[in-house]
Amino acid sequence: MRVLMVYPEYPETFWSFKHALKFVSKKAAYPPLGLMTVAAMLPKEWEKKLIDMNTDTLRDEDIEKSDYVMISSMDIQFDSTKNVIQKCKDLGVKTVAGGPLFTTRPEEFSEVDHLVLGEAEKTLEPFLLDLEKGQAKHIYKSDDFPDIESSPIPDWSLLDMRKYSSMNIQYSRGCPYNCEFCDIVLLNGHIPRTKSAEKLVAEMEALYKVGWRGGVFLVDDNFIGNKVKLKREILPAIAEWMKKRNYPFVLNTEASIDLSDDDELMRLMVDASFGTVFVGIETTEEESLVECGKFQNRNRDLLSSVRKMQEFGLQVQGGFIVGFDHDKPSVFSNMIDFIQKSGIVTAMVGVLTAPTGTRLFQRLKKENRIVSEFSGNNTSIMTNIVPKMGMKNLVDGYYRILKSIYAPKPYTQRVITFLKNYKPNSVKHVRPFTDSIKAFLKSLWVLGIKDKGRMNYWSLLLWTIFFKPSLFPLSVEFAIYGYHFRKSLSFGLQAENEAQPPSS
Repeated sequence: MRVLMVYPEYPETFWSFKHALKFVSKKAAYPPLGLMTVAAMLPKEWEKKLIDMNTDTLRDEDIEKSDYVMISSMDIQFDSTKNVIQKCKDLGVKTVAGGPLFTTRPEEFSEVDHLVLGEAEKTLEPFLLDLEKGQAKHIYKSDDFPDIESSPIPDWSLLDMRKYSSMNIQYSRGCPYNCEFCDIVLLNGHIPRTKSAEKLVAEMEALYKVGWRGGVFLVDDNFIGNKVKLKREILPAIAEWMKKRNYPFVLNTEASIDLSDDDELMRLMVDASFGTVFVGIETTEEESLVECGKFQNRNRDLLSSVRKMQEFGLQVQGGFIVGFDHDKPSVFSNMIDFIQKSGIVTAMVGVLTAPTGTRLFQRLKKENRIVSEFSGNNTSIMTNIVPKMGMKNLVDGYYRILKSIYAPKPYTQRVITFLKNYKPNSVKHVRPFTDSIKAFLKSLWVLGIKDKGRMNYWSLLLWTIFFKPSLFPLSVEFAIYGYHFRKSLSFGLQAENEAQPPSS
Protein backbone atom coordinates (compact mmCIF):
# COMPACT_ATOMS: atom_id res chain seq x y z
CA MET A 1 0.00 0.00 0.00
CA ARG A 2 1.36 3.42 -0.96
CA VAL A 3 0.09 6.26 1.23
CA LEU A 4 0.67 9.96 0.73
CA MET A 5 0.18 12.00 3.92
CA VAL A 6 -0.66 15.64 3.22
CA TYR A 7 -0.74 18.60 5.58
CA PRO A 8 -2.52 21.53 3.86
CA GLU A 9 -1.17 25.05 3.74
CA TYR A 10 -1.70 27.73 6.38
CA PRO A 11 -2.57 31.24 5.27
CA GLU A 12 -0.30 34.01 6.49
CA THR A 13 -1.19 34.63 10.13
CA PHE A 14 0.14 35.91 13.43
CA TRP A 15 1.36 32.41 14.34
CA SER A 16 2.82 31.46 10.96
CA PHE A 17 6.00 33.42 11.74
CA LYS A 18 6.46 33.62 7.98
CA HIS A 19 8.47 36.84 8.04
CA ALA A 20 10.55 35.83 11.06
CA LEU A 21 11.44 32.43 9.59
CA LYS A 22 13.18 34.09 6.67
CA PHE A 23 15.88 35.33 9.05
CA VAL A 24 16.89 31.73 9.77
CA SER A 25 16.14 30.23 6.35
CA LYS A 26 13.30 28.04 7.63
CA LYS A 27 9.97 27.40 5.93
CA ALA A 28 7.64 26.56 8.82
CA ALA A 29 7.52 26.88 12.57
CA TYR A 30 6.32 23.35 13.45
CA PRO A 31 5.84 20.04 11.64
CA PRO A 32 2.49 18.15 11.47
CA LEU A 33 2.77 16.09 14.65
CA GLY A 34 -0.62 14.42 14.19
CA LEU A 35 0.24 12.97 10.77
CA MET A 36 3.61 11.73 11.97
CA THR A 37 1.91 10.01 14.90
CA VAL A 38 -0.66 8.43 12.59
CA ALA A 39 2.17 7.30 10.30
CA ALA A 40 3.64 5.35 13.21
CA MET A 41 0.28 3.56 13.63
CA LEU A 42 0.11 2.39 10.02
CA PRO A 43 1.36 -1.07 8.97
CA LYS A 44 5.15 -1.09 8.77
CA GLU A 45 5.12 -2.62 5.31
CA TRP A 46 3.18 0.32 3.84
CA GLU A 47 5.11 2.83 1.78
CA LYS A 48 4.61 6.25 3.37
CA LYS A 49 5.47 9.75 2.20
CA LEU A 50 4.69 13.04 3.95
CA ILE A 51 4.19 16.36 2.18
CA ASP A 52 3.75 19.41 4.37
CA MET A 53 2.43 22.04 1.96
CA ASN A 54 3.91 24.72 4.21
CA THR A 55 7.39 23.53 3.30
CA ASP A 56 6.97 21.64 0.00
CA THR A 57 4.85 21.60 -3.15
CA LEU A 58 2.14 18.98 -3.59
CA ARG A 59 2.60 17.61 -7.11
CA ASP A 60 0.08 15.68 -9.17
CA GLU A 61 2.57 12.88 -9.66
CA ASP A 62 2.87 12.36 -5.88
CA ILE A 63 -0.90 11.90 -5.69
CA GLU A 64 -1.08 9.65 -8.76
CA LYS A 65 1.59 7.31 -7.35
CA SER A 66 -0.47 6.78 -4.19
CA ASP A 67 -3.25 4.35 -3.35
CA TYR A 68 -4.61 6.70 -0.69
CA VAL A 69 -4.04 10.31 0.33
CA MET A 70 -4.38 10.88 4.07
CA ILE A 71 -5.14 14.47 5.14
CA SER A 72 -5.15 16.11 8.56
CA SER A 73 -6.29 19.71 9.05
CA MET A 74 -7.38 22.45 11.40
CA ASP A 75 -10.07 25.03 10.66
CA ILE A 76 -7.64 27.66 9.46
CA GLN A 77 -6.48 25.28 6.70
CA PHE A 78 -10.02 24.91 5.30
CA ASP A 79 -9.44 26.48 1.88
CA SER A 80 -6.22 24.59 1.18
CA THR A 81 -7.83 21.38 2.44
CA LYS A 82 -10.75 21.71 0.03
CA ASN A 83 -8.29 22.24 -2.84
CA VAL A 84 -6.31 19.12 -1.91
CA ILE A 85 -9.46 16.99 -1.72
CA GLN A 86 -10.65 18.26 -5.10
CA LYS A 87 -7.27 17.60 -6.68
CA CYS A 88 -7.31 14.01 -5.39
CA LYS A 89 -10.85 13.57 -6.69
CA ASP A 90 -9.85 14.91 -10.12
CA LEU A 91 -6.93 12.50 -10.25
CA GLY A 92 -9.02 9.53 -9.12
CA VAL A 93 -7.19 8.85 -5.85
CA LYS A 94 -9.13 8.01 -2.69
CA THR A 95 -8.88 10.20 0.39
CA VAL A 96 -8.79 9.50 4.12
CA ALA A 97 -9.20 12.50 6.42
CA GLY A 98 -9.06 13.25 10.13
CA GLY A 99 -8.10 15.94 12.62
CA PRO A 100 -9.97 18.84 14.28
CA LEU A 101 -11.44 20.33 11.09
CA PHE A 102 -13.07 17.09 9.96
CA THR A 103 -14.08 16.02 13.48
CA THR A 104 -16.07 19.18 14.16
CA ARG A 105 -17.47 19.68 10.63
CA PRO A 106 -17.79 16.22 8.98
CA GLU A 107 -20.97 17.19 7.13
CA GLU A 108 -18.93 19.58 4.97
CA PHE A 109 -16.71 16.82 3.61
CA SER A 110 -19.03 14.27 2.03
CA GLU A 111 -16.61 14.08 -0.93
CA VAL A 112 -13.93 12.50 1.29
CA ASP A 113 -13.93 8.71 0.87
CA HIS A 114 -13.18 7.85 4.50
CA LEU A 115 -13.49 10.15 7.52
CA VAL A 116 -11.52 8.89 10.53
CA LEU A 117 -12.71 11.28 13.23
CA GLY A 118 -11.71 11.98 16.80
CA GLU A 119 -8.48 10.59 18.20
CA ALA A 120 -6.71 8.13 15.93
CA GLU A 121 -5.83 5.81 18.82
CA LYS A 122 -9.54 4.88 18.88
CA THR A 123 -10.72 5.16 15.29
CA LEU A 124 -7.77 4.33 13.03
CA GLU A 125 -7.51 0.62 13.84
CA PRO A 126 -11.17 -0.20 12.97
CA PHE A 127 -10.69 1.62 9.67
CA LEU A 128 -7.49 -0.30 8.89
CA LEU A 129 -9.15 -3.64 9.72
CA ASP A 130 -12.12 -2.87 7.45
CA LEU A 131 -9.80 -1.61 4.73
CA GLU A 132 -7.90 -4.89 4.79
CA LYS A 133 -11.20 -6.74 4.31
CA GLY A 134 -12.25 -4.40 1.50
CA GLN A 135 -15.16 -3.14 3.60
CA ALA A 136 -14.01 0.34 4.68
CA LYS A 137 -16.91 2.63 5.67
CA HIS A 138 -17.33 6.33 5.05
CA ILE A 139 -17.18 7.46 8.70
CA TYR A 140 -15.39 6.15 11.78
CA LYS A 141 -15.93 7.92 15.07
CA SER A 142 -15.87 7.27 18.79
CA ASP A 143 -17.09 9.14 21.84
CA ASP A 144 -14.40 7.55 24.00
CA PHE A 145 -11.14 9.25 24.88
CA PRO A 146 -8.15 6.89 24.58
CA ASP A 147 -5.31 6.31 26.99
CA ILE A 148 -2.54 8.23 25.24
CA GLU A 149 0.17 6.19 26.93
CA SER A 150 -0.34 3.76 24.05
CA SER A 151 0.23 6.45 21.42
CA PRO A 152 3.39 5.63 19.42
CA ILE A 153 6.48 7.79 19.06
CA PRO A 154 5.98 9.93 15.93
CA ASP A 155 7.70 8.74 12.75
CA TRP A 156 10.40 11.40 12.48
CA SER A 157 11.95 9.64 9.49
CA LEU A 158 9.29 11.21 7.23
CA LEU A 159 10.46 14.72 8.04
CA ASP A 160 13.19 17.01 6.76
CA MET A 161 13.88 18.81 10.05
CA ARG A 162 16.07 21.41 8.39
CA LYS A 163 12.94 23.17 7.13
CA TYR A 164 11.49 23.84 10.59
CA SER A 165 12.42 26.24 13.37
CA SER A 166 11.07 24.00 16.14
CA MET A 167 9.80 20.49 16.81
CA ASN A 168 6.79 19.39 18.85
CA ILE A 169 5.72 16.55 21.13
CA GLN A 170 2.72 15.91 23.37
CA TYR A 171 2.45 15.02 27.04
CA SER A 172 -1.28 15.37 27.69
CA ARG A 173 -4.68 15.95 26.13
CA GLY A 174 -7.69 17.64 27.65
CA CYS A 175 -8.23 20.54 30.04
CA PRO A 176 -9.87 20.71 33.49
CA TYR A 177 -11.52 24.02 32.60
CA ASN A 178 -14.44 24.61 30.27
CA CYS A 179 -14.30 28.13 28.81
CA GLU A 180 -17.37 28.87 26.71
CA PHE A 181 -15.50 29.80 23.53
CA CYS A 182 -12.98 26.94 23.58
CA ASP A 183 -13.30 23.66 21.68
CA ILE A 184 -10.66 21.76 23.67
CA VAL A 185 -13.17 19.97 25.90
CA LEU A 186 -15.22 19.16 22.81
CA LEU A 187 -12.24 17.56 21.06
CA ASN A 188 -10.12 16.18 23.92
CA GLY A 189 -12.28 16.04 27.01
CA HIS A 190 -12.51 17.63 30.43
CA ILE A 191 -10.18 15.26 32.30
CA PRO A 192 -6.49 15.58 31.33
CA ARG A 193 -5.01 12.34 30.02
CA THR A 194 -1.26 12.07 30.42
CA LYS A 195 1.74 10.01 29.40
CA SER A 196 4.16 8.52 31.88
CA ALA A 197 7.55 10.09 32.56
CA GLU A 198 9.20 7.11 30.85
CA LYS A 199 7.05 7.57 27.75
CA LEU A 200 7.67 11.30 27.50
CA VAL A 201 11.42 10.98 28.01
CA ALA A 202 11.50 8.24 25.36
CA GLU A 203 9.91 10.67 22.89
CA MET A 204 12.47 13.32 23.76
CA GLU A 205 15.26 10.78 23.36
CA ALA A 206 13.90 9.83 19.93
CA LEU A 207 14.05 13.48 18.87
CA TYR A 208 17.57 13.76 20.25
CA LYS A 209 18.75 10.67 18.40
CA VAL A 210 17.56 11.95 15.02
CA GLY A 211 19.73 14.98 15.59
CA TRP A 212 17.36 17.71 16.70
CA ARG A 213 18.73 20.52 18.87
CA GLY A 214 16.69 23.62 19.68
CA GLY A 215 13.12 24.51 20.52
CA VAL A 216 10.49 21.88 21.33
CA PHE A 217 6.83 22.80 21.80
CA LEU A 218 4.73 20.59 24.08
CA VAL A 219 1.41 20.97 22.31
CA ASP A 220 -0.75 20.21 25.34
CA ASP A 221 -4.12 21.89 25.77
CA ASN A 222 -3.11 22.80 29.32
CA PHE A 223 0.26 21.44 30.42
CA ILE A 224 -0.51 21.89 34.13
CA GLY A 225 -3.84 20.05 34.08
CA ASN A 226 -2.41 17.46 36.51
CA LYS A 227 -0.07 19.43 38.77
CA VAL A 228 0.63 16.61 41.21
CA LYS A 229 1.94 14.27 38.54
CA LEU A 230 4.02 17.03 37.00
CA LYS A 231 5.74 17.84 40.28
CA ARG A 232 6.26 14.27 41.44
CA GLU A 233 7.16 12.51 38.21
CA ILE A 234 7.26 14.40 34.94
CA LEU A 235 9.32 17.52 35.57
CA PRO A 236 12.02 15.82 37.68
CA ALA A 237 12.43 13.19 34.94
CA ILE A 238 12.71 15.84 32.22
CA ALA A 239 15.23 17.84 34.28
CA GLU A 240 17.36 14.76 34.83
CA TRP A 241 17.31 13.89 31.11
CA MET A 242 18.11 17.49 30.13
CA LYS A 243 21.12 17.59 32.44
CA LYS A 244 22.36 14.24 31.15
CA ARG A 245 22.07 15.43 27.54
CA ASN A 246 23.52 18.90 28.26
CA TYR A 247 20.26 20.76 27.67
CA PRO A 248 19.68 20.12 23.96
CA PHE A 249 16.14 21.52 23.94
CA VAL A 250 14.37 24.65 25.13
CA LEU A 251 10.75 23.82 25.89
CA ASN A 252 7.59 25.87 25.58
CA THR A 253 3.96 25.01 26.21
CA GLU A 254 0.48 26.29 27.07
CA ALA A 255 -0.88 26.62 30.60
CA SER A 256 -3.59 28.35 32.57
CA ILE A 257 -2.74 31.41 34.63
CA ASP A 258 -3.02 29.54 37.93
CA LEU A 259 0.51 28.34 37.19
CA SER A 260 1.54 31.62 38.84
CA ASP A 261 0.01 30.41 42.13
CA ASP A 262 2.45 27.50 42.42
CA ASP A 263 6.06 28.53 43.11
CA GLU A 264 7.30 24.95 43.23
CA LEU A 265 5.76 24.12 39.86
CA MET A 266 7.31 27.18 38.20
CA ARG A 267 10.75 26.36 39.64
CA LEU A 268 10.50 22.79 38.42
CA MET A 269 9.47 23.90 34.93
CA VAL A 270 12.41 26.29 34.63
CA ASP A 271 14.78 23.60 35.96
CA ALA A 272 13.40 21.28 33.25
CA SER A 273 14.37 23.88 30.60
CA PHE A 274 10.96 25.43 29.98
CA GLY A 275 11.52 28.93 28.67
CA THR A 276 8.12 30.11 27.43
CA VAL A 277 4.49 29.54 28.35
CA PHE A 278 1.39 30.70 26.46
CA VAL A 279 -1.38 31.81 28.81
CA GLY A 280 -4.99 32.54 27.91
CA ILE A 281 -5.56 35.85 29.67
CA GLU A 282 -8.44 36.78 27.36
CA THR A 283 -9.66 39.96 29.06
CA THR A 284 -9.17 42.22 32.04
CA GLU A 285 -12.94 42.80 32.31
CA GLU A 286 -14.34 40.86 35.25
CA GLU A 287 -17.88 40.63 33.83
CA SER A 288 -16.55 39.23 30.56
CA LEU A 289 -14.56 36.59 32.43
CA VAL A 290 -17.77 35.52 34.15
CA GLU A 291 -19.59 35.49 30.81
CA CYS A 292 -17.13 33.11 29.15
CA GLY A 293 -16.59 30.89 32.19
CA LYS A 294 -12.91 31.78 32.60
CA PHE A 295 -13.16 31.33 36.34
CA GLN A 296 -9.46 30.58 36.87
CA ASN A 297 -8.71 34.17 35.78
CA ARG A 298 -11.25 35.84 38.07
CA ASN A 299 -10.59 37.66 41.33
CA ARG A 300 -6.88 37.97 40.78
CA ASP A 301 -4.35 40.63 39.90
CA LEU A 302 -3.60 39.48 36.36
CA LEU A 303 -0.66 41.85 36.01
CA SER A 304 1.00 40.49 39.16
CA SER A 305 0.41 36.92 37.98
CA VAL A 306 2.20 37.61 34.69
CA ARG A 307 5.10 39.39 36.37
CA LYS A 308 5.55 36.57 38.85
CA MET A 309 5.97 34.03 36.05
CA GLN A 310 8.46 36.34 34.32
CA GLU A 311 10.42 36.75 37.53
CA PHE A 312 10.63 32.97 37.85
CA GLY A 313 12.26 32.83 34.42
CA LEU A 314 9.32 32.15 32.10
CA GLN A 315 8.51 34.24 29.06
CA VAL A 316 4.76 34.74 29.02
CA GLN A 317 2.94 34.84 25.72
CA GLY A 318 -0.67 35.95 26.05
CA GLY A 319 -3.97 35.33 24.32
CA PHE A 320 -6.52 38.19 24.41
CA ILE A 321 -10.10 38.51 23.13
CA VAL A 322 -12.38 41.49 22.54
CA GLY A 323 -16.04 41.39 21.59
CA PHE A 324 -17.63 39.72 24.60
CA ASP A 325 -21.25 40.67 25.27
CA HIS A 326 -20.24 42.42 28.50
CA ASP A 327 -17.34 44.38 27.03
CA LYS A 328 -17.70 48.13 27.55
CA PRO A 329 -16.23 50.81 25.25
CA SER A 330 -13.26 51.12 27.63
CA VAL A 331 -12.18 47.52 26.94
CA PHE A 332 -9.87 48.54 24.10
CA SER A 333 -7.93 51.14 26.11
CA ASN A 334 -7.80 48.81 29.11
CA MET A 335 -6.33 46.02 27.00
CA ILE A 336 -3.68 48.26 25.44
CA ASP A 337 -2.70 49.48 28.89
CA PHE A 338 -2.51 45.97 30.34
CA ILE A 339 -0.45 44.54 27.47
CA GLN A 340 2.06 47.39 27.62
CA LYS A 341 2.43 47.24 31.42
CA SER A 342 2.70 43.44 31.48
CA GLY A 343 5.67 43.16 29.15
CA ILE A 344 3.91 40.40 27.22
CA VAL A 345 5.88 40.70 24.01
CA THR A 346 3.90 38.15 22.01
CA ALA A 347 0.33 39.31 22.59
CA MET A 348 -2.17 37.52 20.37
CA VAL A 349 -5.25 39.71 20.23
CA GLY A 350 -8.34 38.41 18.48
CA VAL A 351 -12.04 39.12 18.29
CA LEU A 352 -14.53 36.71 19.82
CA THR A 353 -15.45 33.88 17.44
CA ALA A 354 -17.45 30.72 18.02
CA PRO A 355 -15.73 27.45 17.03
CA THR A 356 -18.23 24.91 15.73
CA GLY A 357 -19.89 22.89 18.47
CA THR A 358 -18.65 24.91 21.45
CA ARG A 359 -20.96 26.15 24.20
CA LEU A 360 -20.60 29.64 22.75
CA PHE A 361 -21.59 28.39 19.30
CA GLN A 362 -24.67 26.64 20.70
CA ARG A 363 -25.74 29.68 22.71
CA LEU A 364 -25.32 32.16 19.87
CA LYS A 365 -26.97 29.82 17.40
CA LYS A 366 -30.11 29.88 19.56
CA GLU A 367 -29.89 33.68 19.53
CA ASN A 368 -29.51 33.70 15.71
CA ARG A 369 -26.11 35.35 16.05
CA ILE A 370 -24.02 32.86 14.06
CA VAL A 371 -23.56 34.40 10.62
CA SER A 372 -20.81 32.35 8.96
CA GLU A 373 -18.42 29.42 9.30
CA PHE A 374 -15.59 29.48 11.85
CA SER A 375 -12.33 30.47 10.11
CA GLY A 376 -9.88 29.25 12.75
CA ASN A 377 -7.84 32.46 12.46
CA ASN A 378 -7.17 33.77 15.97
CA THR A 379 -6.18 37.24 14.78
CA SER A 380 -8.79 38.05 12.16
CA ILE A 381 -11.62 40.57 12.38
CA MET A 382 -13.80 38.27 10.25
CA THR A 383 -15.73 36.85 13.19
CA ASN A 384 -18.60 34.41 12.63
CA ILE A 385 -20.84 36.04 15.24
CA VAL A 386 -22.90 39.22 15.58
CA PRO A 387 -21.20 41.19 18.40
CA LYS A 388 -23.44 43.05 20.82
CA MET A 389 -21.24 46.14 20.71
CA GLY A 390 -21.81 46.42 16.95
CA MET A 391 -19.38 45.42 14.22
CA LYS A 392 -18.07 48.92 13.53
CA ASN A 393 -17.19 49.52 17.18
CA LEU A 394 -15.48 46.13 17.34
CA VAL A 395 -13.53 46.67 14.12
CA ASP A 396 -12.38 50.14 15.09
CA GLY A 397 -11.39 49.10 18.60
CA TYR A 398 -9.61 45.96 17.47
CA TYR A 399 -7.51 47.80 14.90
CA ARG A 400 -6.69 50.45 17.50
CA ILE A 401 -5.26 47.77 19.79
CA LEU A 402 -3.11 46.26 17.06
CA LYS A 403 -1.77 49.61 15.91
CA SER A 404 -1.09 50.65 19.50
CA ILE A 405 0.85 47.58 20.63
CA TYR A 406 2.72 46.61 17.45
CA ALA A 407 3.91 49.99 16.20
CA PRO A 408 7.73 50.01 16.55
CA LYS A 409 7.96 52.38 19.52
CA PRO A 410 5.39 50.79 21.91
CA TYR A 411 6.55 47.31 20.90
CA THR A 412 10.15 48.21 21.78
CA GLN A 413 9.02 49.71 25.08
CA ARG A 414 7.17 46.50 25.87
CA VAL A 415 10.21 44.35 25.12
CA ILE A 416 12.29 46.48 27.49
CA THR A 417 9.59 46.17 30.17
CA PHE A 418 9.79 42.40 29.81
CA LEU A 419 13.58 42.32 29.92
CA LYS A 420 13.48 44.34 33.15
CA ASN A 421 11.02 41.89 34.76
CA TYR A 422 12.59 38.71 33.41
CA LYS A 423 14.93 36.83 35.73
CA PRO A 424 16.14 33.62 34.08
CA ASN A 425 17.83 31.19 36.45
CA SER A 426 20.47 30.39 33.88
CA VAL A 427 21.59 31.66 30.51
CA LYS A 428 21.08 28.12 29.18
CA HIS A 429 17.35 28.82 29.31
CA VAL A 430 17.69 31.87 27.07
CA ARG A 431 18.18 30.60 23.55
CA PRO A 432 18.16 32.64 20.32
CA PHE A 433 16.74 31.51 17.02
CA THR A 434 18.34 28.48 15.46
CA ASP A 435 21.35 29.71 13.48
CA SER A 436 21.36 32.82 15.68
CA ILE A 437 24.43 34.38 14.08
CA LYS A 438 22.76 34.28 10.66
CA ALA A 439 19.59 35.78 12.11
CA PHE A 440 21.50 38.59 13.83
CA LEU A 441 23.51 39.49 10.75
CA LYS A 442 20.40 39.57 8.58
CA SER A 443 18.57 41.65 11.18
CA LEU A 444 21.33 44.28 10.98
CA TRP A 445 20.46 44.87 7.33
CA VAL A 446 16.69 44.33 7.31
CA LEU A 447 15.81 45.91 10.67
CA GLY A 448 18.79 48.15 11.30
CA ILE A 449 18.99 49.79 7.88
CA LYS A 450 15.99 49.10 5.62
CA ASP A 451 13.09 49.07 8.11
CA LYS A 452 11.21 52.26 8.95
CA GLY A 453 11.40 51.34 12.62
CA ARG A 454 15.21 51.06 12.58
CA MET A 455 15.76 53.64 15.34
CA ASN A 456 13.72 51.47 17.72
CA TYR A 457 15.77 48.42 16.69
CA TRP A 458 19.01 50.18 17.59
CA SER A 459 17.63 51.61 20.83
CA LEU A 460 16.54 48.11 21.91
CA LEU A 461 19.91 46.54 21.16
CA LEU A 462 21.84 49.35 22.85
CA TRP A 463 19.61 49.22 25.94
CA THR A 464 20.17 45.46 26.16
CA ILE A 465 23.94 45.76 25.78
CA PHE A 466 24.15 48.30 28.60
CA PHE A 467 21.60 46.85 31.03
CA LYS A 468 20.99 43.16 30.23
CA PRO A 469 23.88 41.98 28.01
CA SER A 470 23.26 38.29 28.75
CA LEU A 471 19.84 38.66 27.13
CA PHE A 472 21.16 40.13 23.88
CA PRO A 473 20.25 37.05 21.75
CA LEU A 474 16.71 37.19 23.15
CA SER A 475 16.53 40.90 22.37
CA VAL A 476 17.46 40.22 18.74
CA GLU A 477 14.84 37.47 18.59
CA PHE A 478 12.14 39.83 19.84
CA ALA A 479 13.17 42.49 17.34
CA ILE A 480 12.68 39.92 14.56
CA TYR A 481 9.32 38.84 16.01
CA GLY A 482 8.20 42.46 16.03
CA TYR A 483 9.06 42.76 12.35
CA HIS A 484 6.97 39.66 11.60
CA PHE A 485 4.02 40.89 13.65
CA ARG A 486 4.02 44.27 11.90
CA LYS A 487 4.26 42.69 8.46
CA SER A 488 1.68 40.00 9.23
CA LEU A 489 -0.83 42.32 10.85
CA SER A 490 -0.33 44.96 8.17
CA PHE A 491 -1.15 42.34 5.55
CA GLY A 492 -4.20 41.33 7.54
CA LEU A 493 -5.44 44.88 7.98
CA GLN A 494 -5.19 45.56 4.28
CA ALA A 495 -6.88 42.33 3.21
CA GLU A 496 -9.66 42.54 5.78
CA ASN A 497 -10.43 46.23 5.19
CA GLU A 498 -11.27 45.27 1.62
CA ALA A 499 -13.65 42.55 2.85
CA GLN A 500 -14.99 44.29 5.94
CA PRO A 501 -18.50 43.11 6.81
CA PRO A 502 -21.31 45.63 7.10
CA SER A 503 -21.76 47.22 10.49
CA SER A 504 -24.62 46.04 12.63
